[in-house]
Amino acid sequence: MKTTARLSRLLRIGVPALAVAAAVVAPGHASATTVFSDDFDGPAGAAVGASRWTNETGDNVSNHELEWYTAGAENAALDGNGHLVITARQEGGHDCWYGPCTYTSARLNTASKFTQAYGHFEARMKLPRGQGMWPAFWALGDDIGTNSWPDCGEIDFMENIGREPTTVHGTIHGPGYSGSGGIGAPYTGPNFSDDFHTFAVDWAPDSIKWYVDGNLYQTRTPADLNGNRWVFDHPFFIVLNLAVGGDWPGSPDGGTRFPQQLVVDYVHVTT
Repeated sequence: MKTTARLSRLLRIGVPALAVAAAVVAPGHASATTVFSDDFDGPAGAAVGASRWTNETGDNVSNHELEWYTAGAENAALDGNGHLVITARQEGGHDCWYGPCTYTSARLNTASKFTQAYGHFEARMKLPRGQGMWPAFWALGDDIGTNSWPDCGEIDFMENIGREPTTVHGTIHGPGYSGSGGIGAPYTGPNFSDDFHTFAVDWAPDSIKWYVDGNLYQTRTPADLNGNRWVFDHPFFIVLNLAVGGDWPGSPDGGTRFPQQLVVDYVHVTT
């Protein structure tokens, strides 16, 4: 349930969410202050709030993904019941790196609208299912424009690939530990496409901790980097996306049914 969301809304009636610092209780904290909150309230079919999110558009050559990320509410829309629904469809109409695109989907970020160093980052989501699906809730260093990946840093709060419906992954990427060499761990639980679950990270100056439904399953510190540089010491922005295909999950197969949906109940950040 959106207990924290309801409290935040009561405390900020008539005030933009990002202008309010409301005292709330978050997992792993005795008390906390909300610095970002989106509960995706709004009419069915509406796009996400432009004051918080930007739709990235185009294809993704670096991961060899198969989708075209669209603008507006084409593939990322509110459902009228307090959820954001990112929908992957099997359809063309765009030219991708590999030729005519086979799929469309959406990728949202908070770059230039919300960045944060340290805190509790949490989303409640219901994941898609099927070979080739790749939902993710993650963050990139806000200096990526001048300090290219992986030196800018990446924190994967939650990633899943469709062939592993009961497993999610938390990973960090930086100089000397990026891509398939990223440092992280899996968490095995229920089928994450059957219901909503919370995925969270507690990020401190010298540690990052990952949780699923309040269960701590991984802690990383500078000591885990084999002498490489800890780059998690500056603001990051949030990314939400649903990729189709790519080097890690592989392509959809005959058992993958479309459309597929990543349903997001809320995204909260507290400090």
